[in-house]
Amino acid sequence: MTSPVALPEPESSRLPWQTKLAALLAVGVARLLAGRPPRRIAWVLRRLARRARPATMAEAQVARATVVAVSMLCAGEGCLPRSLGTALLCRLRGTWPTWCAGARTAPFAAHAWVEVAGEPVGEPHPAGYYRALVTVPPPGRAAEEAD
Repeated sequence: MTSPVALPEPESSRLPWQTKLAALLAVGVARLLAGRPPRRIAWVLRRLARRARPATMAEAQVARATVVAVSMLCAGEGCLPRSLGTALLCRLRGTWPTWCAGARTAPFAAHAWVEVAGEPVGEPHPAGYYRALVTVPPPGRAAEEAD
């Protein structure tokens, strides 16, 4: 026997249309960018990060939550489009978090995320759980890059 199930109201329905439009634009560009090689992604992000001020933790958290609210891919296992969309949405608002792509070794898993002041934004694991291999920090911050 089946029972009726009501899905909760999507978070995106509570967003103003301007916010939703900006987030959808950021996610669309992120999905296109995610198909490129890592070196090209980092090159594009470095250009976009120019003249942006460093994002605060609150700004990055709002951007990540907004991206997750408008995209099922970003809400699920799509860490690369989620991190790119978060960074791009921050940039649309004049800020830039540190974008990171890296891995852990035991067991191996690749991951992409954004962080502010060395702390991952909205991630279930603490700082240092994944080792960043490519980073794109805000202007004026040192990057530890191995691309």
